[in-house]
Amino acid sequence: MNRVLIPALLAAPAIPRDGRLQVLQGEAMGTSWSVRCIGGDAARLRAGILARLETVVAQMSPWEAESDLSRFNRAPAGTWHRLPAEFLAVLDCALAVAQESDGAFDPSIGTLVDLWGFGPGPGPGGSPPGAAECQALRQGVGWRKLRLDLAAGRAFQPGGIGLDLSGIAKGYAVDLVAEFLAAAGIPAFLVEIGGELRGRGAKPDGTPWWVALETPPGEAAPGAEPFLVALHELSVATSGDYRRFFRHGGRRYSHTLDPRTGAPVAAETAAVTVLHPSCMRADALATALTVLGPQSGLAHAVRHGIAALFLTREGPGLREHMSPAFAAMLD
Repeated sequence: MNRVLIPALLAAPAIPRDGRLQVLQGEAMGTSWSVRCIGGDAARLRAGILARLETVVAQMSPWEAESDLSRFNRAPAGTWHRLPAEFLAVLDCALAVAQESDGAFDPSIGTLVDLWGFGPGPGPGGSPPGAAECQALRQGVGWRKLRLDLAAGRAFQPGGIGLDLSGIAKGYAVDLVAEFLAAAGIPAFLVEIGGELRGRGAKPDGTPWWVALETPPGEAAPGAEPFLVALHELSVATSGDYRRFFRHGGRRYSHTLDPRTGAPVAAETAAVTVLHPSCMRADALATALTVLGPQSGLAHAVRHGIAALFLTREGPGLREHMSPAFAAMLD
């Protein structure tokens, strides 16, 4: 039996009476994407979806040398730079989560991400970098050094800051596609990009968009049944140490870095899943809670009313830790 999660709804989801289910899919942002929707012209929808994904890549990809992010990272110290509205919206949300989490989420760690081999740079070649080099780069990291002037549409490069938005941009892309579909008059859809999802409405038969929550491959909590969540006006994002990592000396080094130490997070936390109306915020929160760990992270989720599920490695299997907001959705 599955365990079912039902969000509290202010209004029942719209049930489309006409239109057929369409499935659009492809690759972008270094991962796969898919959209399931009811109605609409497939060619027009695909073009609109690709345009939104290309916008995120052109603005926020560290792998594109001429992206807005890459140009900002190369900018001289003490300079202001005009940035697109989408980029600023993501950076503004990133800094808000950084402040709320006391730096557990930090968009300024791009140089450290490269150092550990998880960015476009050459990295350490499958082995941990030296402690001295890591410590030296940490001196240039710090979300508090970043300044935004939203009214003027610009951001300040204090010098040496390397932005990395990989912990939030994918969630924003999901939101951007979802907002396009809604504006195009699509009453019901499910958007997925690299495992992050957002849903709206219901299928013509009245059933919701059921989504199984992600778990680490080959690992499970003893006796635990899978979670299924009904995605209406809700997003789901998961941060897990099994997505990107390398092994060295018998230890797993995850792509999720703790900005406070400059090193990958401990292997105790296998995954954190967050449910939130905004996929961008869910994405950033999942990363922040992973860095905070099960004790501090769960306390943070309780204080801020975040619906979160922690999976930790304890003994032969995984152990679940639910925040009250998450547990409240169990039907």
